[in-house]
Amino acid sequence: MTFNQLYRQLLQRNGPTFGVGRKGFKSLLCRLGNPHLDYPIIHVAGTNGKGSVCHLTASVLQQAHHKTGLFISPHLFSPCERISIDGKLISKKEFVSICQEVLACEKEKLNFFEILTAAAFLYFSRQKVNFAVFETGLGGKKDPTNVSRPIASVITSIGLDHCDVLGNTLTQIAREKAGIIKPATPVFIAELPEKARKVIIKIAFDLKSPLTQVRANYFKTEKIDWPRNRFILKKGENRYTVGVLGEKQPQNAALVYRLCRYLGIEDAAIKKGFSKVKIKGRFEVLKYGKNTIVFDGAHNPQAAESLIRFYQKTPWCAQAAMVCGFMKDKEYLQMLKLFSKYFKNLYITSVRSPRAATLQEIKKADFFKQNTAFFPIASQALQEACHHNRIVFVSGSFYLVASLRTRVGARKD
Repeated sequence: MTFNQLYRQLLQRNGPTFGVGRKGFKSLLCRLGNPHLDYPIIHVAGTNGKGSVCHLTASVLQQAHHKTGLFISPHLFSPCERISIDGKLISKKEFVSICQEVLACEKEKLNFFEILTAAAFLYFSRQKVNFAVFETGLGGKKDPTNVSRPIASVITSIGLDHCDVLGNTLTQIAREKAGIIKPATPVFIAELPEKARKVIIKIAFDLKSPLTQVRANYFKTEKIDWPRNRFILKKGENRYTVGVLGEKQPQNAALVYRLCRYLGIEDAAIKKGFSKVKIKGRFEVLKYGKNTIVFDGAHNPQAAESLIRFYQKTPWCAQAAMVCGFMKDKEYLQMLKLFSKYFKNLYITSVRSPRAATLQEIKKADFFKQNTAFFPIASQALQEACHHNRIVFVSGSFYLVASLRTRVGARKD
């Protein structure tokens, strides 16, 4: 079977008829030899920021000379992006082989995410990693990644997202995210809304899990280097270069710093790991001819609000236009209201996905101003935005970021 043939099959493994649940997934892993128990795991959950924390953590572990696996989602261009070791993606050949091995052991129909999670567990075991960093896909408690026995758990943020699955309140969502906390296992959390924080503190206390709350101002921002996509952070007399931008990145870095110091990693490796991180589609500033284009995969209201707050600190504040598209299961009308208020022109388009919100659905909103235009093809929206605006943001969906990022000459790898 070729990679493309397998990938097409995997994409069909979504919907209510697929998925074996926690019990079925643990049984599958048992048939595979319980590969998830072969190495130490750092487990990361959160509404936003978990991808950045995973990248930062894996980079630091690598610079500390640990062979480190990284499992993330979603991917931009290829599912191979989800599974990597020391920054090197699993090859297409290895991906096909390991996924076929997983499928050969299934007794019930696994879903897309369960297959990839099992493949990651197995691949990291075969490659004999020293550590693996796993990002939850959805929530925490019921997530397939939650069968692991981590040496530390991290919760990056709590906000309203996936409410149809996780609950409609911060308390309910916090309880789901806190499902990754294991008995007597350290947990690191960022500054969280009070209701969410209380839930997590109680669960950690009941499980006798040492809890570290990391302040948002743990690092001081000394400089933001916009053209080079990086922060210069300061703690005492020490400075740390973080190679990814965004409002929450200093706090994400602080979480990772405290985690890695707990793991016994020296400051020099943390500094080097932070500086090496580059994440596609996270407030990524790229030049495209005379235009400056910022790609950010903010896909829920909490992330959109964070994006706007950080945008207001940029040298381009109030000068930028926005190209945006959304998934229909997201609170896209709330995001559009925010974007319409802070960006001088909106270029709304449709994302190429069966889950996408259509232009007809979006147009039902009645708040649009004269600065709004609609384009059925995303590349046309970007072309028009660049023609009339020097600064252009692309946001609302990682699918949109992926489709347009290569249009401006950015490499996929």
